[in-house]
Amino acid sequence: MLKDNRLYSVVFNKCPRCHQGDFFITSSAYSRRFDEMHENCSHCGEALIPEPGFYWGSMFVSYAFYTIYTLLTFFVFVSWLKVDLDYYLMGLVPTLVILTPYFFRLARRSWLTFFIAYDPQKNREASGKHLKVSA
Repeated sequence: MLKDNRLYSVVFNKCPRCHQGDFFITSSAYSRRFDEMHENCSHCGEALIPEPGFYWGSMFVSYAFYTIYTLLTFFVFVSWLKVDLDYYLMGLVPTLVILTPYFFRLARRSWLTFFIAYDPQKNREASGKHLKVSA
């Protein structure tokens, strides 16, 4: 089940603790407010910004995503499909610029997921609070 996996929150923009609340304010990486995050999860209350400067480490995760993307596309286009290196580089640079907001968000979600594990009990407790409030 993907829902019980740590990757769920990274892929679907959800809180790493409960997999319910949204991580970023907007669902699209290509909006004007692509970098704005919730301070706490709307479902379980987990702090999504644990401390000032916490996300400096996500820059290294972002660098890893860029490196993996570049190596994979190099292998596919230059080594396998025999595209000229100049054409590959002319296509690579714009795609890296276009992917910047997506990698930014993916790196932040991944970085926080390194430190906060999914807790199904926390999800049930938060759901119980919502039920009690609405009843």
